[in-house]
Amino acid sequence: MSLTNTEKKRFRAIGHSLKPVVIIAQKGLTENIGLEINRALDSHELIKLKFQIPDRAAKQKLTEDICKNYKAEAVQSIGNVLLLYRAAKRPDPKLSNLLRKIS
Repeated sequence: MSLTNTEKKRFRAIGHSLKPVVIIAQKGLTENIGLEINRALDSHELIKLKFQIPDRAAKQKLTEDICKNYKAEAVQSIGNVLLLYRAAKRPDPKLSNLLRKIS
């Protein structure tokens, strides 16, 4: 499930105006945070996560774990913000960040 450069460019443009849906703090990836990430990806397809972890290696490891566990693709990672994408089985035009118009 690799994204093309054109798709990544489009997703980055859409993601620019999004606010973080989930904030991951020092405890890392807990069960409840995992459930929220999964729910958000099912609903919105493209989500933004924010890390409050100072260690760069820990953020990288967490990003890899999230992508692997939730079958998502990291579109962009800048500083403490991660943009994630996972295609929905049945996208909802009212919820999907890819289908609805974001102002």
